[in-house]
Amino acid sequence: MTLIKSISGIRGTIGGNTGENLTPIDAVKFAAAYGTWLKSYSGKENLKVVIGRDARLSGEMIQNLVVSTIVGLGIDVIDLGLSTTPTVEIAVPLEKADGGIILTASHNPKQWNALKLLNEKGEFLDGEQGKKILEIAESDEFDFAQVDDLGKVIKNDTYIDVHVDEVLKLPLVDKDVIKKAGFKVVVDGVNSTGGIAIPKLLEALGVEVIKLYCDPTGHFPHNPEPLKEHLQDICELVVKERADFGIVVDPDVDRLAFISNDGEMFGEEYTLVACADYVLGKTPGNTVSNLSSSRALRDITEKHGGSYEAAAVGEVNVVTKMKATNAIIGGEGNGGIIYPKSHYGRDSLVGTALFLMLMAERGGTVADLRASYPSYFMSKKKIQLTPDLNVDALLDAMHQKYANEQVSTIDGVKIDFPDNWVHLRKSNTEPIIRIYTEAKSQAEADGLADKIISEIKEVAGID
Repeated sequence: MTLIKSISGIRGTIGGNTGENLTPIDAVKFAAAYGTWLKSYSGKENLKVVIGRDARLSGEMIQNLVVSTIVGLGIDVIDLGLSTTPTVEIAVPLEKADGGIILTASHNPKQWNALKLLNEKGEFLDGEQGKKILEIAESDEFDFAQVDDLGKVIKNDTYIDVHVDEVLKLPLVDKDVIKKAGFKVVVDGVNSTGGIAIPKLLEALGVEVIKLYCDPTGHFPHNPEPLKEHLQDICELVVKERADFGIVVDPDVDRLAFISNDGEMFGEEYTLVACADYVLGKTPGNTVSNLSSSRALRDITEKHGGSYEAAAVGEVNVVTKMKATNAIIGGEGNGGIIYPKSHYGRDSLVGTALFLMLMAERGGTVADLRASYPSYFMSKKKIQLTPDLNVDALLDAMHQKYANEQVSTIDGVKIDFPDNWVHLRKSNTEPIIRIYTEAKSQAEADGLADKIISEIKEVAGID
């Protein structure tokens, strides 16, 4: 069982011992630390925080604890109930709130939950802000409100509808064009809030929807990370229903993957590539993704006359780089689409609408579209960490081993070879080392990953 404290929030497994897992006491402590920091940071007396959650089994319990803690600090809460990460992000500025908390462990299995923390723009906190909250949590110095000064709770369960309306308002989204195309789409909502939000958006765009695992019970029918090995059911259903394509989201709806009409994975990496292709074709400009993302985005960006840059892994790092380079679209290769015309956050609803526009205007099949893009293949593997492993020393050893290659150390170790690359980094959300590789064939990508894993294990003395 695990508790991970990072600048982006707190994430852990439910149950167990305080300080080692995400127990009720830990949830209260970190909610109190966030509220205490917010009072100091804002300098205002009357504060307001938006809170929403995904559908996981512990969500209601954690939400009750967090809401009550924030109210106990004298801060008003706008309670969205079942929501999505991007929905909370857009709600914060629309409500003129001072911050937001999303209760979700994203793609992690059902025993996990987390507090994701937002600023007044509905964006994730930066490193210094996150560090300060961790310090406050460790200090246990909280000043709760007197009885007459307690905050109040305002419930608002309409924000997924508001979110859909905000997507429909985007200049590059034309409902009539999409409706005219007559799409039929299968949606796998992994029995979380994507099963509410994505069908609502598709129906508003005139798309025929076939629902798979769209009941927000929190009982995930498969591993919620949208990877090929977890998605056999939707791949088969897309072919059976002769659908145009399938849509898969993770429990908090910030990661988006497509299934092609032939039942094959479009590729999470190519979600951003396709959306960027559409946006850049209408409004040329620059793009950003992270170091673990495909070279295909660079190729598409340069084809449209723009410039591409890579940021360290993590949404806040990508957003910072996007702002610095005036990027018009960006995101992460895990299917996270960040489109500033909407907001600076990964948003599967926005990504779905942009993809539908691309398909409606270009015509042909999704499989044809995928075949039109530069052909790269990725392998995403991991090594489970144990407490005795010195991860920094392992990564440094790999850096030294490949010192004669093009190496970046701004986030773990990325080694760029002429025809492929490997990125090694310690996860911020799980006790693992992630090993991402990309090459011009799947066999080559898998082989490179296995070679690097063997070398790491040899250095670490792991069997």
